[in-house]
Amino acid sequence: MKTTVAIVDDEEHLREAVGEYLELQGFEVLSFRNAQAFREEGAGKAIDVAVLDVAMPGEDGLSLARFIRKSGSTGIIMATAAGRPIDRIVGLEIGADDYLVKPYELRELLARIKSVLRRVKAAPPAGQAAPAAAPESRSLRFGTLVLDLDARRLVDGSGGPIELTAMEFDLLQALATRPNRVLSRGQLQEFAHGRTVDESDRSIDIRVTRLRKKIEPDPEHPRFIKTVRGEGYVFVPGGG
Repeated sequence: MKTTVAIVDDEEHLREAVGEYLELQGFEVLSFRNAQAFREEGAGKAIDVAVLDVAMPGEDGLSLARFIRKSGSTGIIMATAAGRPIDRIVGLEIGADDYLVKPYELRELLARIKSVLRRVKAAPPAGQAAPAAAPESRSLRFGTLVLDLDARRLVDGSGGPIELTAMEFDLLQALATRPNRVLSRGQLQEFAHGRTVDESDRSIDIRVTRLRKKIEPDPEHPRFIKTVRGEGYVFVPGGG
């Protein structure tokens, strides 16, 4: 069964180019000209990943992302205009899995889709406990939590899943596999997402805040992901 990717963008030529490219890569592609078309024509369809343009006439991509996130486990990639970091920040805050800056390379889009799919396919159905990890799997324990690197999931002490977006998992993995080491924002972007960015980019701060809410007993006084003022962040597995 083919993996289904939905493209929601008001630029017809872009939808056609992306659709043709992804179909050549073996995906089934659904194309929608705006959010309303997605809601009407995409209702009830099994969509694995949705690529949403933020700036569309009528309902924008951020509003549609909220709708998708509430209604299922579809992976979400936001396409934002260059010079609009606020769109990226809001997208991350509402639970988007990844983002691209338009105009983007088709090969980069493909890489982002594959990354999101790894998270979506590894996650157990909502409300279902994650199966116990195989003995040979690579896992890291901190506090009562276990980070399974092979299955790309985080579980609590009772084996229940803690939902992470693909970008949140990548960031936690980058931190947890380099314990007690101070990492700058630029290093974390490179280790987690393969990107080189300016140190002033604060999207890492947004994801750290979201991670703390999910893994810290008290997010206001973090034990595991600590801030090192003026330098970055350090992961302390012992919660010191």
